[in-house]
Amino acid sequence: MSTEPEKLSDVKMDMANLYREESYTDLKTGGIRKLVPVKPDGSEDTLRSPVFSGHTQLMSPHGPFPLQGAIAAKTLEEAVLNFPQAMEDAMNKMIEEAQQYQREQANKIITPADLKKESGLII
Repeated sequence: MSTEPEKLSDVKMDMANLYREESYTDLKTGGIRKLVPVKPDGSEDTLRSPVFSGHTQLMSPHGPFPLQGAIAAKTLEEAVLNFPQAMEDAMNKMIEEAQQYQREQANKIITPADLKKESGLII
């Protein structure tokens, strides 16, 4: 039995897990998104901690490459101070995932059926 909603009107928001989004930038390096927990009436929920994430762009030979990741912080000041490490961690994770994907592809056994699928031929 599937837990997926059968129609769009079955999709419901979680009233106990609402956040207000705030956005901060220095207009040159990147941005920080702060998700502030709120109660269903819109007032701040001080029992839950805010969630921070950062985003920036890396330049590559093929143009800008977006990078984003979670920032461990309790305040905006901490998020700004932890931004560089969070972006480095996100970059390292991305590189690790790309290398893992390359290893998987290099070890993949290609069958004639795979070649037909890749070329668009119907078997």
